[in-house]
Amino acid sequence: MSNSDSYYSISNKLKNEKKITEAFEVMFHSLTIEEMIALKLELSARSLNGKLYGFKIWHSIPNITKEAILMYANSAAKSRGEAAAFLGLSRNSFRKYLKKYGIEDSFKKKSNRILVDYL
Repeated sequence: MSNSDSYYSISNKLKNEKKITEAFEVMFHSLTIEEMIALKLELSARSLNGKLYGFKIWHSIPNITKEAILMYANSAAKSRGEAAAFLGLSRNSFRKYLKKYGIEDSFKKKSNRILVDYL
């Protein structure tokens, strides 16, 4: 894999950043999406000493979900046109959403974002 396409997938990107391993992926694959979200919320609450009060999690779910889907489509497709078609969006709408959610080219490194960014 060349340097320019080393982040073609989210999985490869996270492995290159040493955030996940193959063993983690195997365990992660066995979880449902509901379990993943609940676990992420539990870990976030734990890091805040159980105080998630005041965060508008319920109202943030649509944005969190859309950003995750956009990230996947942008990283898995061979072009932005293909990603837009996968999502059933026009190219202009797809570009608009990438800008709205701050999603950069998947082949470039991007700073980490946390749940608080949505709230």
